[in-house]
Amino acid sequence: MADLLEYKCPCCDGSITFDSTAQKMKCPYCGTEYEVEALAGYNDELRNETGDVMEWETAAGSTWQEGEAEGLCSCVCSACGGEIACDENTAATSCPFCGSPVVMSGQLSGALKPDLVIPFKLDKKAAKAGLMKHLSGKRLLPAVFKDQNHIDEIKGVYVPVWLFDADADAQVLYHATRLRNWSDSHYNYTETQHYLVHRGGSVSFANVPVDGSTKMADDLMESIEPFDVSEAVDFRTAYLAGYLADKYDVDAQQSVERANERIKHSTEEAFAETVQGYATVQTKHSGICLHNGRTKYALYPVWLLNTTWHGNRYTFAMNGQTGKFVGDLPVDKAAANRWLIGLTAAMSAAAYGVVWLMHLLGWL
Repeated sequence: MADLLEYKCPCCDGSITFDSTAQKMKCPYCGTEYEVEALAGYNDELRNETGDVMEWETAAGSTWQEGEAEGLCSCVCSACGGEIACDENTAATSCPFCGSPVVMSGQLSGALKPDLVIPFKLDKKAAKAGLMKHLSGKRLLPAVFKDQNHIDEIKGVYVPVWLFDADADAQVLYHATRLRNWSDSHYNYTETQHYLVHRGGSVSFANVPVDGSTKMADDLMESIEPFDVSEAVDFRTAYLAGYLADKYDVDAQQSVERANERIKHSTEEAFAETVQGYATVQTKHSGICLHNGRTKYALYPVWLLNTTWHGNRYTFAMNGQTGKFVGDLPVDKAAANRWLIGLTAAMSAAAYGVVWLMHLLGWL
């Protein structure tokens, strides 16, 4: 039985057929026409591309030596089940992630010892100042939020992070376009030329971070990046004094998928920057092969601040090394409506001005 061949439109990915009238391949969805030879070469190029080969050696961290973990205890949150490491002098406290009470449950066990730690450089006072700075200048923030809002909890937490190193060989295909515009006395015309652009090469990645804790939201953790890993030191339990250390509940192997996503996205963006002179550039296909994949287990310093306002809980995070601060804020709906009305009025006035100018010039 003969194979049924299907060609996809490079513009919209719709199935295209041969148009006997135009003697070209034509997409019934977007109307784009292609020369048969050009489309055949395009499909051959895609068919020859290889997929990703992204495998890792995930033996990160090390075992605790005898007596090394003495004085370290683990606390279990009764609400979210999170487990954090603290020292033996830590009194009853609250979970830095959900705010619920935590109780001492015994000696730290069942976890790998970190390879590296980035020590805290900023203290609790800096975290409070970071929150005030974060609140300032926000036009849509309720005016009374800053006055009525109070900080329920400030905790310095070492967040577990898996660091991935690798060399990547990549082959990437981009769909690029060039536009040509012209007009006559009746119509405006736009010609779109489509190109298949190939890029290949090698790039090295070092210390690609993946959050190893389900309690710490990935988007929150990634929002306070980057951390300067050059300032990391070999792990010592002394760095935990006065802070909490979240125990990982996502191991290195489970973190591989997110590491591959970040490496793949970064590779495609880096190669795309070399595709110049086009109106648009989109990744069509990429094949990435990793070599010398290695992992490390590190602790990153984060200040977590929990606040309550009108019965709602707001969590903020600050990079304990650089001071970068993020967190969601409430929105004053009345102020947002006034801003939207003002923006609409400004756009309407601008549109009216354009129409008036066109009348003045005799274009309408």
